[in-house]
Amino acid sequence: MAEDVKCTVNNCRFWKHGNRCSAESIMVVNYSEERAHTSNDAGCKTFEPA
Repeated sequence: MAEDVKCTVNNCRFWKHGNRCSAESIMVVNYSEERAHTSNDAGCKTFEPA
């Protein structure tokens, strides 16, 4: 499992200096009805507004 998760969404509650994510776990979902083929097909459900 990745120990260093990067995130550039600086208005997220879990965003920390250096574009680091401080969440204990990350939930990524598939927005497509089929298999995800690009990063636009997936999204971070862990996001919480700061």
